[in-house]
Amino acid sequence: MRHLPRIEQYGLIGDMQTSAHVCDDGSIDWLCLPRFDSAAVFAALLGSRDHGAWRIAPDLSITNTEHSAVAERQYRGDSLVLDSVWRTPTGTARVTDFMPPRDGAPQVIRIVEGLAGHVPMLSTLRPRPGYGRVTPWVHGEGGRMVAEAGADALWLDAVIEQVEKDGAMVSAFTITAGQSLAFALTWCQSHADAPEVPDPDAALAETMSFWQVWANQCTYEGPYREAVVRSLVTLKAMTYAPSGGIVAAPTTSLPEQIGGRRNWDYRYTWLRDASTTLAALLGTGYRDEARAWRRWLLRALAGDPENLQIMYGVAGERELPERELEWLPGYENSAPVRVGNEAARQLQLDVYGEVVETLYLAHHNGVARCGDTAVLHQRLVRQLARHWQEPDEGIWEIRGARRHFVHSKVMSWVALDRTIRLAKAGALDVDLSDLMELRDTIHRQVCQLGFDPVRNTFTQSYGSRELDAALLLIPRVGFLPPDDPRVIGTVEAIRRELSTPDGLVHRYPTTATGSGVDGISGGEGTFLLCSFWMVDALALIGRLDEAHALFGHLLSLRSDLGLLAEEYDPAAGRQLGNFPQAFSHMGLIESALLLQRLAPATPRHLPDNSSWGLLGPRGDAATPIGALR
Repeated sequence: MRHLPRIEQYGLIGDMQTSAHVCDDGSIDWLCLPRFDSAAVFAALLGSRDHGAWRIAPDLSITNTEHSAVAERQYRGDSLVLDSVWRTPTGTARVTDFMPPRDGAPQVIRIVEGLAGHVPMLSTLRPRPGYGRVTPWVHGEGGRMVAEAGADALWLDAVIEQVEKDGAMVSAFTITAGQSLAFALTWCQSHADAPEVPDPDAALAETMSFWQVWANQCTYEGPYREAVVRSLVTLKAMTYAPSGGIVAAPTTSLPEQIGGRRNWDYRYTWLRDASTTLAALLGTGYRDEARAWRRWLLRALAGDPENLQIMYGVAGERELPERELEWLPGYENSAPVRVGNEAARQLQLDVYGEVVETLYLAHHNGVARCGDTAVLHQRLVRQLARHWQEPDEGIWEIRGARRHFVHSKVMSWVALDRTIRLAKAGALDVDLSDLMELRDTIHRQVCQLGFDPVRNTFTQSYGSRELDAALLLIPRVGFLPPDDPRVIGTVEAIRRELSTPDGLVHRYPTTATGSGVDGISGGEGTFLLCSFWMVDALALIGRLDEAHALFGHLLSLRSDLGLLAEEYDPAAGRQLGNFPQAFSHMGLIESALLLQRLAPATPRHLPDNSSWGLLGPRGDAATPIGALR
């Protein structure tokens, strides 16, 4: 029985329409076709290899190799082409995995090369469409192998013989030094004509060229460039190229606690996640993605921004019904496995702030405004003005009772503040006096009802004593300057009550019984994005040495391929949650940019507000720090 690998043992390959997870034992254990949110044809990640997988690795029955994991692996340059090297007593082999960026059928290509001696290899491709539930009809056709089930057909092209065995396509072969063999898996609809036989070498050259050209556009040249570029490539891989939508993660139901129930489907486009991801891309010189996302936003909201959803399908679909897949046991028996997401129906007022902030940043970074976007912006602000006083489910999508979350109110303030700035710049036609009055009203209310003067900290919600890591954003978005005693008190309270000894940060308190704010039983790991927010907060309040130390620690938690999941368990020393996570990689990029900007300041002296453009209580300074790209 195979022991399911840790989450961080997986590498990501993708074609910007879907992606695959490649384990360091040579097995592709997760692949949804043809889109991120399609049903998986390999679902071993959430069960066993009986639920679908494709492994190419040394044949252990012949090599007598002690270990089933690769000796070394790395991405080839700044690309999404993954090289895995195997060393055995008889020789060394390399497997190169990639998915060519496509305008047609999706493909997974695996090239096996002999580097030294000879290595007996085994390829076992076990497709199981329908999230591992369906055993396809596997047969030969025209010298090719094909697996068909319902509407899906998977064609395997290889120069060596394949045999069918128990619903799998199997080939045993020996690779020798200087030899190269390629396997290409192509998906198409089962009623369509057979896809063309691919040229693996040409596809590899084109894939490398694409990623090299794209990565070279990065404008960040700071000390953390390697980590920043790898995060950028990862975020680009999670962008659905045909529409410009960005998924929060390419997986579903990887648990936030091993054996727990906090298992969610992240293969959709959250307005919040996509907006903050675009901010990171804009900050590193990428503008085409912002234009594509803006078009996606216009299409998704259509003519009905009054019925704004907090998330959509990657092409703008509104219906994302949540259900459980009872035949899958879940990653390390963490059930249930969910597809779809009920949070699409929630009210989360902070998304207005994140969307408007991104539109503001796009304008600030030279992305030309358009009339349709201006109309949408105006309607969103009017909608916010009608609803900002309501309780909501907040940034963490609680499944308990709605509350007046402080972060939601702060981001409502951000939406108004950035709108006012655009209007003052002549980029938007709105009634300034009404918006300025409303902005000030929200600011006063938050400072009165969302602040605990006894403990000198803002709280999670009005009337609550609980803390929330999202409060760390108060100076980042310019709601208060970082040298305000209330900001410093909040940072210190979160470090005291929500942080681990090594500085990692929990989102908010959880309970074993589900009696906490989110209404869900069980705990979770530390939240990596919140930990990057702590880096930012420490830097802004002048504790740069501590900020750099925490940032360095967070970088050390990345996988050997530079990837981050949603959370981290310090006790077990492992990553948790959906993987890789856009939020985590966005947080890494934003923290690297902020640390670079604050480098001239010393840990004992705060940056001067006037020169750094931090907002005061009324937001009257020149430029929010989030816009300094």
